[in-house]
Order: sequence, then C-alpha cells, then structure tokens
Amino acid sequence: MTFSRYVALGDSFTEGVGDPDPALPNGVRGWADRFAAALDRAQGGGLLYANLAIRGRKLMPIVTEQIELAIALAPDLVTIYAGANDIMRPKVDLEAILAEYDRAVERLVASGAHVVMFTAADPGDTRIYALVRHRFERYCEAVRQIAARHGATLVDYWHLTDYRDARLWDTDRMHMSAAGHQRMAIAVLDALGVQHDLVPLVLADPAPLTWPERIKANVQWAVEYLGPWIKRRVTGRSSGDGLSPRYAQLTPLSQVRGSAA
Repeated sequence: MTFSRYVALGDSFTEGVGDPDPALPNGVRGWADRFAAALDRAQGGGLLYANLAIRGRKLMPIVTEQIELAIALAPDLVTIYAGANDIMRPKVDLEAILAEYDRAVERLVASGAHVVMFTAADPGDTRIYALVRHRFERYCEAVRQIAARHGATLVDYWHLTDYRDARLWDTDRMHMSAAGHQRMAIAVLDALGVQHDLVPLVLADPAPLTWPERIKANVQWAVEYLGPWIKRRVTGRSSGDGLSPRYAQLTPLSQVRGSAA
C-alpha cells in the first residue's frame, strides 16, 4: 500500500508527549512525526501529514472534535488511538465509549481511508494501575474486534514486550520516551508492511540506584507528576486545555522539522 494523505488522531500518545522538541508545535515530536517522515522517505516523497491529536483528550472529545476534521481532509491513511484517558477515570462506561469508537472507525473507513488502530500498553500490576488493569484488558480485546470488523490494521501495543523496559518511558512514567516513540513508529511501519530505514534508538545503560535513591525518585515523581495528574482529574481540567492541533492542515513533510531522522 502507498499513501499520499496521512492524518493522525488521538490524545497525548499520538500528539507526541514524552518526546520533547521545543522547536516543534506544542514542543513535542512523537511517533506520528517519525512514522510520517519514514513513510515519506520510503515512498520517495510527496506525503502530506496532519496531526489533530491533543493531550488529555477522552474518547468522546476525540470523536466530536477530530473525526469530521479528519474526513474533511480526505486522507487515505488515518491512525487513531483513543480511550486510555477514559479508562483512568474513577468511573467509565466501557461499553458506551467502545460503541462510539466502533462508529467512529466505521465512518473513517467509509470515507475511503485505511485505518490503523492500537490496543493499550499493558500497565502491569503496579499499585497505580492494578485497579484498572482489567479495564485495559477488556478495552484491548474490544479494540481487536473493532479493527477486525472494519479491516483496520492493528498495532497490538499490549503485546509489544519491549515496553517493559523503563527506558522506553518518559520520566512521568505515563508517556513514551523518545526511544519509545521511535519504537512505536517502527511498529506502525512494520504493521503496514512498509520497507523503511528506522532503527531503534540507542539506549543508555541505566544507572543503578540505592534504596534511598529509589525512595527519593519515587517521592519526586509523586510530587512532580502524580499529584498534578490527580488534581486535574479532581478539578476536571486537562493537560491539553488551551492547546491546538500540532498540524491542523495537511503539511508537506519538508515543512516538518526533524523529518530527516
């Protein structure tokens, strides 16, 4: 398959949070930029790229804010990841949001686009995620079924065991690091059967931490990341409030800085 008009939809996963680049829109790069650049090179140029994803968005805002905009751009390739922010809320009607997800994918496919979907990463059984891991399992199985029903390509993030390596995660422990985003770009290219030139980023050996250093690191993480995250949940605010899509219109890859890597 070859593509000429690619639109990325979703939340922080697709916006690129965890892969900082102050020179780019919203200060991030991300797997979708990396994927688009590699796809463009593999096809000999000419790919147009839009990224409508905004951090913190739940599934319904993604559907209401991004689907129609995407269809209006007449893409032949769409990637979409949605629902993880719903799962992390205290209460969620999984059946209801998954039904909306199904309808959204159906509309994208009906528009003529080839759709790529993702399961969620396995959050493991840490104290933070243990209470919602069963939700993620149910969500992932439903996403597999939606992808199969509509002929979408599936990237089964849940089974990408590379992500058990902490170095593929940002310091906030919630988003992929630059290396994690690069790995995801490779996973999408591979899922589509694209012959590409991307390779995993070199990972530095982690420095061993003493027990007191581990405690200090955990406390610092709780203060800098977990506390603000909980506060946003309680107050109904989002990390994406006030942000605009990184590339709201289809953009030549030559205008996306960093596209050579």
